[in-house]
Amino acid sequence: MPKYEPIDVGLSFKTSLSDLVEFHWDTNGIQAGFAVPGDEGRLLCVSFNRQCIVRILDEMAVSTESDDTPNEGLIPEHFAYRVHQAAFSRMQSDAWRWGEESMAHYRFITGWACLDVLSAAYPTFEFRDR
Repeated sequence: MPKYEPIDVGLSFKTSLSDLVEFHWDTNGIQAGFAVPGDEGRLLCVSFNRQCIVRILDEMAVSTESDDTPNEGLIPEHFAYRVHQAAFSRMQSDAWRWGEESMAHYRFITGWACLDVLSAAYPTFEFRDR
């Protein structure tokens, strides 16, 4: 059963009006920029500074994903979660999971896109100008 553990990013906003607008991947990890409703001049940037497995989906596709039981811990209009026991992390190769022992699954939800990240790094959050 997937269990969602909310992460406080230091800002509360209506996530259904947000979207993933930038994504960068390099040898140091990833950075994703999300629109913040009501603040058109800045982005909320989420970064991971280690190897990652990433999945970007339309939010509708995530809501139809078949998991064993209903999701536990989801909060309406909440953006960031650490996810436990979800299908996405369970279906990764045993070799990758063994090599990244402290790997965790993170999910960032907007009204249009969902970003799933598997990484041994904890995400960092910052605001930056567009």
